[in-house]
Amino acid sequence: MTHQNRQDQHQYWSNHWQNPQYRRITIDQAMAIALQRVPGQVVKAELDYDDGVLVYEIDIRTAEGHKYEVKIDANTGAILRVKLD
Repeated sequence: MTHQNRQDQHQYWSNHWQNPQYRRITIDQAMAIALQRVPGQVVKAELDYDDGVLVYEIDIRTAEGHKYEVKIDANTGAILRVKLD
């Protein structure tokens, strides 16, 4: 790989929406926030870009078997939406 290619890749990653510099909370923190709101087991957790905002989408299965999707702002940790899936 040439020096220019490495620079291009670094520049791409430094501006990429998934780069950790663009979020203030970790996925573990997001899962903890979601579990405080909806107790259960996390079955899926991912970072997404939704309407210009970085959000964590956390899917939780409750003890009763219901599945909820909790969206959390990756910058503030605020719960944006809780939806029964």
